[in-house]
Amino acid sequence: MNLEYTEKQNAFRAEVRAWLMANVPSEPLKSFDTEEGFQQHREWEAKLNGGRWGMVTWPEELGGRGADLVEWLIFEEEYWRAGAPLRVNQNGIFLLGPTLMEYGTAEQKARFLPRMATGEDVWCQGWSEPGAGSDMAAIRTTARRDGDHYVINGQKTWSTRAVWADWCFGMFRTDPASERHHGLSFILVPMKTPGITVRPIPQLDGLPGFAEIFFDEVRVPADCLLGDEGKGWKVAMATAGFERGLMLRSPARFQQTAARLVGLYKANRESADRDPTVRDAVIRAWMDAEAYCLTTYQTACRLLNGGKIADEASTNKIFWSELDQRMHETALSILGARAELWPHAPDAGEVGNWLDGFLFSQSGSIYAGTNEIQRNIIAQRMLGMPRA
Repeated sequence: MNLEYTEKQNAFRAEVRAWLMANVPSEPLKSFDTEEGFQQHREWEAKLNGGRWGMVTWPEELGGRGADLVEWLIFEEEYWRAGAPLRVNQNGIFLLGPTLMEYGTAEQKARFLPRMATGEDVWCQGWSEPGAGSDMAAIRTTARRDGDHYVINGQKTWSTRAVWADWCFGMFRTDPASERHHGLSFILVPMKTPGITVRPIPQLDGLPGFAEIFFDEVRVPADCLLGDEGKGWKVAMATAGFERGLMLRSPARFQQTAARLVGLYKANRESADRDPTVRDAVIRAWMDAEAYCLTTYQTACRLLNGGKIADEASTNKIFWSELDQRMHETALSILGARAELWPHAPDAGEVGNWLDGFLFSQSGSIYAGTNEIQRNIIAQRMLGMPRA
């Protein structure tokens, strides 16, 4: 693949780089899984929006720059190169935002997207339930219509960013007699609504990155329905396509990790080369990160030419999640016993955040639909294999 940039794209890259150099915080923000860090990241989102960098692909009137997907990839490359903060509102801007663009009414777009771009409204997901993890068709949380409201009862779990989020988007069963993917609706829920209880779930590092959400006669205005009632499966699959296939995990994220891994190997080459498989793993990581980048550019160009993200999103999700795990496993192999240290430990040295990244990477094969489910999708829908 011959990847060349136009003069306009090179000028866009220069503008992004200059703004980030002038505005990226000199010191890392606290984790957005803490209350203080969550607020710091919300303020960073507002600063990004002030430069119109909150979500560059959105129309200008909704807080964006009207950039195309190639320019978005360029922005992501510069963003990760600059070491800018992680995006606390990624559920909103990367997943719900594109879905609203496709399925939302003009009123919904004007109501939700600008506040999403500024960080005034941070969104969490309401997908999984205790009896419906990767199998969203098993959802049982109900939303019955009562005049101009939906009344929601049930429970969601593993809701990312739910502890301090302002809104939740999720799937609810609006037809109590329906089964599987029929009779589900995609509804936007304000988290301060009476009847909602949020119970934090600690991660491996002890911080509440997830939460359970309990709904007890929660009344949500009917104009918070996204798409048609009972047709939420189609809307949710569009969101899942953005999550698995393109927007949530840009290739720049993994290219930066691969570059850090190469640097770690060079700094510890003498000890690392005692195991000849380590060097091969480092080379493979760099090659795979570049391959994922080129594939994503190919997907972006196809979309710009009128194509769609379809079931191949499942192959992308498997690739980037397992690449992330392999890179961090290789880093821990290079570090040896020091890999068990947190970066602030007295003897940590150049251990960096590899342990934290390793722990987080373990969730990559679970969220956005487990990789086992993705392999079933590939087998059945792409390869035409019979259902087991």
